[in-house]
Parts: sequence; structure tokens; C-alpha cells
Amino acid sequence: MSRTVAGHDEQRWRARLAAAGALAAFASVVVAVPAEAAPDYSLADTNYAGTQIARHEGVVPGSARADTTDQTLGHDVSGHQGAVDWAAAAAGGAKFTYVKATEGTGFVNPQYGQQYDGAHAAGLIRGAYHFARPDISGGAEQAEYFIAHGGGWRSDGKTLPGALDIEYNPYGDVCYGKNPADMTAWITDFTRTYLAKVKRSALIYTSTTWWKQCTGNASGFGNTNPLWLARYGPEVGELPAGWDKQSIWQFARGGGLPGDQNYYNGPFGRVVALAGGAA
Repeated sequence: MSRTVAGHDEQRWRARLAAAGALAAFASVVVAVPAEAAPDYSLADTNYAGTQIARHEGVVPGSARADTTDQTLGHDVSGHQGAVDWAAAAAGGAKFTYVKATEGTGFVNPQYGQQYDGAHAAGLIRGAYHFARPDISGGAEQAEYFIAHGGGWRSDGKTLPGALDIEYNPYGDVCYGKNPADMTAWITDFTRTYLAKVKRSALIYTSTTWWKQCTGNASGFGNTNPLWLARYGPEVGELPAGWDKQSIWQFARGGGLPGDQNYYNGPFGRVVALAGGAA
């Protein structure tokens, strides 16, 4: 009898050892699973509206601008410019400006306060833009991050609605690894969230070439979101599908004003109207 009991005890002991070994092996496998890599923001300080468009599409020679009658001069800046002399910009003819506020869901322009508030103090109509990172998080999440870090709108007659800067990916695949349907859905999520939260439609900043390549030339935004088009040459050229005109044309990488040079498509009263709430 004692041998039988001892045998059973030994069997139980061996079974417990085997179970403990299996559990330890499982734990080692779980621990060995690598953690998800943190998003890359190493270029965020130097990413700004059009950096990648100029890199991929180039600059068309020619200084004369066609059809600039009744166009309103403005510019856009980012942390890349550092602290801006806004009195000088106003004296140089600037009537409006856009300032980079955010990138993805993990970067805020360190010069944002000086630039955004400084433009307002100098009498310019100002707005904020968001550098899109569809590879990092969803469109709705990035719209909320943008709004929370300066990208909102106020009915003071001096604030333009926010803009979504969607262009070539500086970190890898030019379309952020998305097919046209998924990219269009991402942009839709951003713009719908912005509209729901701020009660204004965001501008869309892009180039025709990128838009064709990465959205399949989606035509569904022309009636809802004003177009801010980048093309560095003497003429605006072809527009993305869905838009029959641009609201803003970013026509040069540099010039008399800090940062990139822009024309609003209309007299200054149109800029005032957009800031005041007009579509």
C-alpha cells in the first residue's frame, strides 16, 4: 500500500514539474514578443507644407504669375522659420498666413504660439494647419489632436478654418502604405471630424499629382472643403478632381515674405469672408 501511495505522489510531483515547465516556456515566449515601435517624428521639425511636393515634383522656372489680378498675397510658416518678424511681414504686403500647428498625434510646432498669436497681433488673418500622418493613426484621432493643440476656429473675424496638409510621406512610401480607397476614407474621417467639432469645413492642402496617385483622384471633397493647391510655377495648372477653383495657391517656396508664398483666389474681402464663416 505504501508503495502505491508513494508512486501516486511521485506521479503528481512529476506532473506538477511538467506543468510548471510548460508555464515557464509560455511566459518566455510572451516576453519575447517585441513591443510595437514608437512613431517616427524625427523629421517633424523640418516637415512643412510643400517640402515633399517640391522634392517630388520640382519647381517650374518662371517668375511671372498669370492671372494675379484680384489675388490677395499671403504666406505660410512653420517651426522651420523660427520666430517670425510679423511687423515686417505685414509691411511686406502679407494679408493672411497659415501656421503649422501639429503633425500626426505626437508633435506640436514649438514656435506655434509666437507665430500664430504674433500674426494676429500684427493684424494678419491667420489659420493653422496639420501635417497629416496616415501611417500613425486614424483621421478622426488626428483631427481631434489638431483641434486640441491650436487648430480650432474662433469667430473673431481674424481666424481662418484649419487646413489638412496631405502630401508625400517624408518617412517612406509616398501614400503612407494606403490604397486610394483607404486614403480617401482617412481624409474623410479627418474632415468630417473637424466639421463636427469646429462647425467649419477644413481646407485641404495638396498637389494634383499626389492627389491623383494616392486617392485615385477622388472627387468627393470639392463641394465641402476649400482647396489649397501647391504648384511652384507661373500658373496654377490642373486641379484635382471635384474642384473647379482653388481658394489658395501656394506658388513659391520663398520670396518677399517668410516661408512659402501664397495667393488667395480673390480680393481681400473674400479672405475676410472666409474668416467670418462664409463657405
